[in-house]
Amino acid sequence: MRRILVTGGAGFIGSHLVDELVAAGYEVTILDSLEPQVHGPARKPPAYLNPGARAVWADLAAEPDVLDRLLPETDAVVHLAAVVGVSQSMYQISRYVRANTVGTAILLEKLTRFRDRVKKLVVASSMSVYGEGAYRCPNCGPVYPRSRAELQLAAREWEPRCPACGAVLEPCPTPEDKPLTPESVYAVTKRDQEELALTVGRAYRVPTVALRFFNVYGPRQALSNPYTGVAAIFSARLLNGRPPIVYEDGRQTRDFVHVRDVARACRLALEKDGADYEAVNIGTGRPVPVLEVARTLARALGRPIEPEVAGRYRAGDIRHCYADISRARRLLGYEPEVSFEAGMAELAAWVANQPAEDRWAEAAAALEREGLTR
Repeated sequence: MRRILVTGGAGFIGSHLVDELVAAGYEVTILDSLEPQVHGPARKPPAYLNPGARAVWADLAAEPDVLDRLLPETDAVVHLAAVVGVSQSMYQISRYVRANTVGTAILLEKLTRFRDRVKKLVVASSMSVYGEGAYRCPNCGPVYPRSRAELQLAAREWEPRCPACGAVLEPCPTPEDKPLTPESVYAVTKRDQEELALTVGRAYRVPTVALRFFNVYGPRQALSNPYTGVAAIFSARLLNGRPPIVYEDGRQTRDFVHVRDVARACRLALEKDGADYEAVNIGTGRPVPVLEVARTLARALGRPIEPEVAGRYRAGDIRHCYADISRARRLLGYEPEVSFEAGMAELAAWVANQPAEDRWAEAAAALEREGLTR
């Protein structure tokens, strides 16, 4: 298995995976549409692309016939192509469903015709499929709560409560067998992607792995895309001398995993068969408050700007979710290698030399118009 097709291979995660695979001796083909929200309106291929990979510029959802040319010469596919953005997905519903759900369905339908050729499929899922993470109630034990009630959020009571006794819940590592309760359109489409891929993979005996990425950060994030991860959004604000805006009280936590660890996890999923037909968390197992991310980046960038805590919330947001990575350790031999501190320092060093247009206000205004910020 030497020839790998990476959809979305010119993007943030995809380009790091291409580097990982080329360094390991694979023949890599990139299939990418050069999405303007990520690559700019000129849709120019990024300078960081690995010269050891072949690039094909096409949108697989709009130009599915490109797969008839590429799949016959492909041993394995890593499907990363997707539009990304929790808040934007709530008002660009058809765009997200078309690109993520329908695009994946088109790929899978084409792949079934070449199932004797393609020996592995790895699909990028997301921690967003969980909705709220796992919790423990001091009185009732393990709890998997649904979204927080509107009345609770309106009262600015941020922490989830036990549905049985009302006690404040303590967040715990989230395992893969937690029920999936996606809280945004983006999350629904990521669930669609992984469930479609696993279902078709089992039926056609194409070994398939769904990797549930947690909050990926690192160099090459699209700093001018206001719908990307918070580390990039905060960096763009700081570079423009403006405070990062933190929703709720800033104490909500996420699992920040470095992009090189994610790229290595994708390679391990290709090379090992232990996780075939499984969904697997890829994170660090460490919860980090969002407010800490903003302050860490401000220090690393030498911008002594205190984040602004909005005290407001957005539809589709969750409170806590961080990974239980025991399945990834057991099935893939995966272990995160980049610490949060080292990774943020590296990100800041890269960000300091990048142009960054701060478009946060534009994105925030769109949410306000749609009534999605409260």
